[in-house]
Amino acid sequence: MEITCKNCHQTYKGHYCNNCGQPAETHKINWHFLWHDIQHGLLHFDQGIPYSIKQLFTRPGHSVREFIEGKRVKHFKPLSLVVVLATLYGVLYHYFKINLFLTTSDSTLNYTEFNEWVSTHFSWVTIATIPLFTIGTYICFRKQGYNFVELFVLNTFKASQKLFAHLLSFPLLIYFNGTPEIQKITSLIYAIDIVLIFWTNIQFFNKMSKAKAFFLSLLSHIIFLVCFILVLAIVLLLSGKLSD
Repeated sequence: MEITCKNCHQTYKGHYCNNCGQPAETHKINWHFLWHDIQHGLLHFDQGIPYSIKQLFTRPGHSVREFIEGKRVKHFKPLSLVVVLATLYGVLYHYFKINLFLTTSDSTLNYTEFNEWVSTHFSWVTIATIPLFTIGTYICFRKQGYNFVELFVLNTFKASQKLFAHLLSFPLLIYFNGTPEIQKITSLIYAIDIVLIFWTNIQFFNKMSKAKAFFLSLLSHIIFLVCFILVLAIVLLLSGKLSD
């Protein structure tokens, strides 16, 4: 029996269109369709987000290496995962008016304005830092047989890992918001970020000694910090948010 595809009007036989891949049978759009779409299109309760997050906090380096080598069916797409988590974090950050900076009268930077800008562009800021992390990783681990894009994927998963850790610690930011202690909390969160980075790298680059992977991870993070500071200063100067 020949079927005409409702999407591209190709005539074919079978369960899927041989031109665009759409199923022969499409479901009626109702509440059941919407719930199914939320489950499998966004959250993937049976795999996707929960699976990827579980892997990133139980065997992060091994799971990312397996993803790069081709074991990808159960994982949520890395960039999509970053966008989902960063958007959620940015919304919470903006809604609760979190301010991580203590304003000083002699400051050349308007921290209130800068903080608001970061909160409303959090997804883009997070994604923009991934190439900077990757530069450091590529310079330090370039002899391990991975290309720049593969290491970009590694750092994308690490960004999601850190974002989820930040979401778990978000109640602390709410509690200490507007107090000097919030800087201690941000230092604690940063320390957790570093531990996660080193843990993931040591597992991922398992063909070298743990000590070597540790010191190369430290060096790659220093390179990231230098790149980040340079790029941030240039962006702030060009946008007029940093006075001469």
